[in-house]
Parts: sequence; C-alpha cells; structure tokens
Amino acid sequence: MAVNCFQCQYFFVTWDPKNPRGCKAYGFKTRELPSIVVRKSSGMECLKFEPKKGGS
Repeated sequence: MAVNCFQCQYFFVTWDPKNPRGCKAYGFKTRELPSIVVRKSSGMECLKFEPKKGGS
C-alpha cells in the first residue's frame, strides 16, 4: 500500500517554490511527495509514516 504523505504528521509544506513539500522525519524538501522520493531512493515504502493526530 502506498504511503499518503498528506496524512502523515511529518509532512509539511514549504515556502520554497522549487521544493514545496518536505518531510521532518527524514529532513528533506522536494518537488515530489516525500514518500515517492523515499521509494525511488531505497526501493521500499516509507518506514517513518505516522498518522496525524486527530484533534477534536
């Protein structure tokens, strides 16, 4: 199953137009979704995925 970065607590949006998405767990910014970069680099799905904490 593919990881959805938008549902991960480590995903963030940057102000950098060249690299608008980032991952706090791995510490990088990218144009693509971070989970795609992780899969391309390692051949594995992201192992740092943590669902966002739901607020009431």
